[in-house]
Amino acid sequence: MALLLIEDDVLLAQTLETLLLEYDDQLDVITRGDHACDHLATRRQLDLVILDLNLPHCSGLEVLATLRRHDTHTPVLILTARASIEDRVEGLDLGADDYLTKPFSLSEFEARVRALLRRARPTASDTLKLGQLALHVPTQRLELNQTVMELPTRELRLMACLLRHAEKVISRADLMAEAFGGDDSLRDNALEVYIHRLRRRLEGSDIHIRTVRGMGYRLELR
Repeated sequence: MALLLIEDDVLLAQTLETLLLEYDDQLDVITRGDHACDHLATRRQLDLVILDLNLPHCSGLEVLATLRRHDTHTPVLILTARASIEDRVEGLDLGADDYLTKPFSLSEFEARVRALLRRARPTASDTLKLGQLALHVPTQRLELNQTVMELPTRELRLMACLLRHAEKVISRADLMAEAFGGDDSLRDNALEVYIHRLRRRLEGSDIHIRTVRGMGYRLELR
């Protein structure tokens, strides 16, 4: 594993570094936003980025945007003292995977890290397939009938979850938790909106997303 911690609070960075080194020894720690942008512009194959928003010389949101310009799949856990919904939504819309508001407990931090690493390192095959639909997990390259599908981040995560549970019913709650980390900034009807968009993208293919009333959704062959 390769982990990157971007945090300018020296004491907090040292504490988190001690915890993260238990997962692996490939850990970089950066304390400035501009240095983080330079690092991310060239670094590849990260398993997790832990990113503070309040950084000197370049904001955490700018750092996140730099990463997402060339890397749409590496999980990003944002650390911030900003508790407003607006700040959380902005970060999630830019491609963050989870949010942790300071101050936080170290046990919760570890739990969030473990959850994101499980999502980033699936134990199944590198490629998930159903009919004409295929997802190469390490690169998050999604193809339909051998044509690349360029999806927004949340739609891609949702499709990946449906593919992981292909031909099985997955509940609404499980989909929300697995795809979006239980993000409570999403409105109640957000999942239905994303499902509708995915159904339109699958039109004309051999794949269908079926609503199982009272239970959830099922990705299946027509």
